[in-house]
Amino acid sequence: MNHETFMRLALQQAQQALASNEFPVGAVIVAEGKPVAMGRRENSKSETANELDHAEIVALRDLLGRRPDIARNTLTVYSTMEPCLMCYSTMLLNGIRTFVYAYEDAMGGGTDLKLTHLTPLYQAMETEVCILPNILRQESLELFKTFFTSPENNYWQDSLLAEYTLAQP
Repeated sequence: MNHETFMRLALQQAQQALASNEFPVGAVIVAEGKPVAMGRRENSKSETANELDHAEIVALRDLLGRRPDIARNTLTVYSTMEPCLMCYSTMLLNGIRTFVYAYEDAMGGGTDLKLTHLTPLYQAMETEVCILPNILRQESLELFKTFFTSPENNYWQDSLLAEYTLAQP
């Protein structure tokens, strides 16, 4: 499987989010070598901002709305940023076990969570989970740098993530 091809699709979603002054995260869900759902971060900039419309959740809603019968254990999620704890656990609970991401979330990434330290529901998942980081990391990093240096954007502007991102070479 060509991880860069699918990550480039996720980067396109992130670029569309950035063009709308949204946090530049894009996600693509792939089944049998074909993209089956896409999403980008929504509602990160307005007075109705929320923490529900993350790119991975938007993509999952898209998938479940169009292909509810798909074998979820065969899916791979490509995201321009490491999935947060909410997105990671939501994907796990929906049967998805393979995650590929571009840029690490130094503030809220969830993929380092030790599932063996959690309840039995999650403990049973650990041996099946596959995580591949840093696919097209630099391309994703540049989108986040653009976001955090723009006066138009105030989402997580003074956060550990912004500080970490802007310190990256």
